[in-house]
Amino acid sequence: MSIDSAPPTAPAPNPGPHYNFQDAQAGDLGALAAIADAMKSDNLTDRLESLKRLGILALAMGEERTRDELIPFLDESIDDEDELLLSLAELLGDFVQYVGGPKYAYVLLRPLENLAAAEETVVRDKAVESINKLVEAMDQLHVEEYLIPCVARLSSGEWFTSRSSAAGLYAAAYGKVTDAIQAKLRAGYDALCRDDTPMIRRAAAANLTGLVDRIDAAHVASFAIPNLRLLAGDDQDSVRLLVVEPLVAIAKRMTGPECRQHLGETVQRLCVDKSWRVRYMVADHFVALAAGVKDREMQEELLNVAIGLMHDHEAEVRGAICTQLDGLADVASAEAVVGRLQAPLQELVDDPSQHVRATLAKHIGSLCRVFGKEGTLEQLLPLLLRLLKDSFPDVRLNIISKLDVVDRVVGIETLSQSLLPAIVELAEDKQWRVRLAIIEYVPLIASQLGVQFFDEQLSNLCMSWLGDPVFSIREAATTNLKKLTEVFGVDWARATIIPKILAMATHPNYLYRMTTIFAITTIAPSVTPAIVRDLVLPALEGLVNDPIPNIRFNVAKSLEPLTAVLRTSPETAPLEASAVRPTLARMEEDPDPDVRYFAHRTLAAIDALPAAAAAA
Repeated sequence: MSIDSAPPTAPAPNPGPHYNFQDAQAGDLGALAAIADAMKSDNLTDRLESLKRLGILALAMGEERTRDELIPFLDESIDDEDELLLSLAELLGDFVQYVGGPKYAYVLLRPLENLAAAEETVVRDKAVESINKLVEAMDQLHVEEYLIPCVARLSSGEWFTSRSSAAGLYAAAYGKVTDAIQAKLRAGYDALCRDDTPMIRRAAAANLTGLVDRIDAAHVASFAIPNLRLLAGDDQDSVRLLVVEPLVAIAKRMTGPECRQHLGETVQRLCVDKSWRVRYMVADHFVALAAGVKDREMQEELLNVAIGLMHDHEAEVRGAICTQLDGLADVASAEAVVGRLQAPLQELVDDPSQHVRATLAKHIGSLCRVFGKEGTLEQLLPLLLRLLKDSFPDVRLNIISKLDVVDRVVGIETLSQSLLPAIVELAEDKQWRVRLAIIEYVPLIASQLGVQFFDEQLSNLCMSWLGDPVFSIREAATTNLKKLTEVFGVDWARATIIPKILAMATHPNYLYRMTTIFAITTIAPSVTPAIVRDLVLPALEGLVNDPIPNIRFNVAKSLEPLTAVLRTSPETAPLEASAVRPTLARMEEDPDPDVRYFAHRTLAAIDALPAAAAAA
């Protein structure tokens, strides 16, 4: 390591015990004693709680004694419980205010340096995160005097743990030091990239992106690219797969010709890597990589790479490239995308992996803007229809959830005419989540196609959902009817929907009668008081004496929102006193305790309705 070492970062502790809890000069001594006892406890939970209260202890001791006594005590006395070390590593990153502010932040480096060499990975990662947080508060002088030697010691540590942590500190330090020290940092990072231990090289690859973002443009070619090539050719796939993100970062720093000159070979090699995990990372970052290279000819070549990944023998790779369909049009011409993707898409629709098909279904709609209306109708729509009939429910669900993307290109009328048979078929799908997705899509279709189309094609379908055996479907169906009422108007609801809902009030199956109550309660705010008076209240009268107690107490619950609607009109407001309250009073005498409870609660809720509503 070419960075010069230096003495320990914090001042040497005073002779004698580093901290005597009985010497606290300020604060609540009882609280301090409790913290001290907890830190000595054999119980891990107590020690963890004591760490959380160290801020209180530091405030009581004062900044100077915290620096000279408490921090050394924590550094030397902490045990090896991983949970405790993790909590301490996190705590010290936010401890600057207790040691005297940014000018004394370096005091916290020593315990964090020790934690950065811990055996447990999460402890090391949290320690590195906290050190980087300290670097933001430190000035250049302290970074050079204290942090750089810390990085040097970690980088030359005997155990891999310290060297792997060191890789995460270079980027934060780089921007706060002189050019001469930056050169040493680059040399130190070169050594980590060439370390004999795969875990160190993996850490170097994982943290290379942060360093690439901070180095000068002149050093991208001389420092970043050689290390990228070295790591991309590593014999460990766990190292090579981490090279993709730095590759994207380097591409963003270079011009198109430079990308072709320096990165072309590396990109091609990673795209056909023998490890599926590396190819997966390429597929998962494909659009970012293709956009970063900025060379149009190279991007067109990468489209062929994408097609190759669509044919990959690993399902995870094929699924990952499917997630990139949204951005393919941004890195290649529309003609190239339309011309080259037809055959691969045909194969992916019939992919043996259901998860690949589900991912394709979620993202294929984004290609509509590239294919255009005519191309979508001729080439993509048949694929959508096949996916709508897929045996795996998530495939069907993903297609339905993205139909609005297709709608923006081809129009709802064309889409509905093409997909309506499939939509009607899915309305009775055995998977309730698929039926639910169809329900949520119906108001959009209805609003675009108009009331006549709905009454002819979808009205009976919507009513059938009210009798679905799954409660979530029945609940969604009632909400659906409310939205349709808002779309087509109250007169349409009075003539078409409400009579069908109320007709279920006499159905022999109690679930239908229950759904009647839910439906009218949901729709009530969207209809007029006259409809509640003329249609709804008479229907509820027949349910007040229903033999099923659940029906009766739901009638009692429904009278609250209905009363709120009745109060909005002088013509219907008197019904509260002449019909609603007497009905609830009778129900308070019901033999079932639940009915009596909800009747009483509804009366109290009606009394609590805002006075403004009553006045209206």
